[in-house]
Amino acid sequence: MKYPIGIQSFDQIINGGYVYVDKTDLVYSLVTEGKIYFLGRPR
Repeated sequence: MKYPIGIQSFDQIINGGYVYVDKTDLVYSLVTEGKIYFLGRPR
């Protein structure tokens, strides 16, 4: 399993065999539920 560290191109991620996690459904449910969410991210 290869992680796309430092890869900026979506084409390289998909065609290079890197791990890609599609969270589109999760984002859609967050937006449509209409609640307030805190999306923290590591620095």
